[in-house]
Amino acid sequence: MKVNRFKDNPIITPNDVSPYHENHEVIGVFNAGIAEYNGETLMLLRVAERPLSQNDNVVKASVINSSNKESKLKLIELDRQDPAYDFSDPRTIRLVEKEETAFLTSLSYVRLARSRDGQNFTVDAQPFLYPEVELEAWGIEDPRVTQIEDTYYIQYSAVSEKGVGVGLISTKDFNSYERHGLMLHPENKDVAIFPEKINGKYYALHRPVPKGIGRPEIWIAESANLLHWGNHKHLLGLSEDGWDSGRIGGGAIPFKTEKGWLEIYHAADTEDRYCLGAVLLDLDNPSKVLSKTDEPILAPEADYEVNGFFDQVVFTCGVTLQDDRIRIYYGVADTSMALAEISLKELLDKLTYEKIPEGEGI
Repeated sequence: MKVNRFKDNPIITPNDVSPYHENHEVIGVFNAGIAEYNGETLMLLRVAERPLSQNDNVVKASVINSSNKESKLKLIELDRQDPAYDFSDPRTIRLVEKEETAFLTSLSYVRLARSRDGQNFTVDAQPFLYPEVELEAWGIEDPRVTQIEDTYYIQYSAVSEKGVGVGLISTKDFNSYERHGLMLHPENKDVAIFPEKINGKYYALHRPVPKGIGRPEIWIAESANLLHWGNHKHLLGLSEDGWDSGRIGGGAIPFKTEKGWLEIYHAADTEDRYCLGAVLLDLDNPSKVLSKTDEPILAPEADYEVNGFFDQVVFTCGVTLQDDRIRIYYGVADTSMALAEISLKELLDKLTYEKIPEGEGI
């Protein structure tokens, strides 16, 4: 299957975005949710900022203190030589004894980028979504946007010392918005709400993160009101080896085709190399998998996909569809945003129609 990467990739880089916080640097603009509104393609950019340190032996971390009902940035300073902490992962600072994350190395929030042609974007100077509550103290990450009639529902990872949950915000104009709290508690992420009711119910993909029994795989849930979710079913599991053997999760918002709901998802192998695949779900019962791609539809190959803040990553949170052309907006190496196009027909032809076991409801 032919993948056409945009010739001017990456389309947005950290150099295109000035930091919002004083004495910080933008280290990533990636994993953006996508919406089409008022004749524009809107990119809800995850912007990651890291505090600057003048001392190589001092590592700083930014957190939000919302205890006074007013979000305030707080800086934590740690000694790189302190044996209590593990600084080996560029994304996190871990407590060695407890084997758990102590802090993130950057704070994420969401800015809007706007385009009339879907290719050339300008980035707003101010955040659109910023951490405001305790359960967002470590940041807002990886938004997806679902349009249902005239309302846009933004699902995102709400990160704090309590874990990663899924927040929900709605807007009609991308100016003001309403917060709805957590729609799924920690540990969960990679939520993608379907853009219409199916047989009177809303559906959403999600990815629990088991700490004991179980593996990080894709599940599906139902709701009558978008706020309370139940009847969770296992949807799609890992392979034993290969490109999707480490973890998988929802990517873009599923979209309807004549053959079923098409979901472009992400998967990582055991070496943390992230690729994109596709799965087709039944139109009337999206908890039923009809077919999937055996091989990735997009894998890290270009230099900007292979090398960056976290190497070997392609990761999507949103696509657009024009006739037979799927535009995939995707984060590369946890650093920048890129754009690729594939044919819908070619992708549907690439799906393998084999009996895939369905999950069991809980």
